[in-house]
Amino acid sequence: MFVARVSKGKIVNVLEEKCEKQEYFCPACGGKVLLRQGKKVRTHFAHESLKDCLFSFENESTEHLNNKEVLYKWLKNETTVQLEYPIQEIKQIADVFVNSKLALEVQCSYLSKETLKERSEGYRKQGFQVLWLLGKKLWLKERLTSLQYHFLYFSQNMGFYVWELDQDKQVLRLKYLLHQDLRGKLHYKIREFSFYKGSLLDIFRVPFKRQNISSFRVLQDKNICHYIQQQLYYQNPFWMKQQAEAYQKGENLLTLALKDWYPQIKPIVANDFCQINQDLSSYYKDFQTYYQTKTQNDFQNLYPPAFYHQYFRKNVVK
Repeated sequence: MFVARVSKGKIVNVLEEKCEKQEYFCPACGGKVLLRQGKKVRTHFAHESLKDCLFSFENESTEHLNNKEVLYKWLKNETTVQLEYPIQEIKQIADVFVNSKLALEVQCSYLSKETLKERSEGYRKQGFQVLWLLGKKLWLKERLTSLQYHFLYFSQNMGFYVWELDQDKQVLRLKYLLHQDLRGKLHYKIREFSFYKGSLLDIFRVPFKRQNISSFRVLQDKNICHYIQQQLYYQNPFWMKQQAEAYQKGENLLTLALKDWYPQIKPIVANDFCQINQDLSSYYKDFQTYYQTKTQNDFQNLYPPAFYHQYFRKNVVK
């Protein structure tokens, strides 16, 4: 942590001022914290014992501290921002608190889905928005983990998206138009924003700004039938469930041809999303209906939800 309270009640911030050796206390719980500094250690405060602090869940890594510093310094020249702001009602400390209504949370380590949901819902119950920004261990790779589903956000202009912080490249990264193919592999587009360039608040608004319709193309998997046959042979739980549902409809996945699996690349689907409250059923319906009206090709063009909505407003599909 970068912020502490001295015995006289004054709040000090090591990013703004030089701190001397003396007694320091956590502004949230009041417990004693130690000033850590040295040639190989960046200056920060650390609890003597985390077990007595109801606000802190984990020790902060260097990556976490560095990312938090970037967000704070990036924002402080354009708006009202508070570093490590304690919210007593929910026993949480917002890494960076913007305009008294937006909590920015840097997450560099794994946490349980239950904890993530509890912390996110805590902010929302207090009337605050929360934006999670992911450190290296949690960046999206080829497949979504069960935890990563709950860091996804959604907009009509960019579909499913997620924010990542990259200290090595010094960029804030937006991965958007997230889709999955039948093998579970992710497909998406990327935009990167260099640290300290432009308004950070404007960057966070990018998914909701009016913009040209973006798209990208993905080749169809001509071996998908063989892949599904293998998954059923080895009794993959996901595909066994799909087969059971097919049986209930009088169908059999093993008899389906390549054309029956079109479109192969689809939007992300989950039983629930921690950060998404919208009803996505119309998006899923429009997506599926759109491709049913199109001639099948060796590739599939993917668009944001707004495209399918506009398409069906202009075209009456019987």
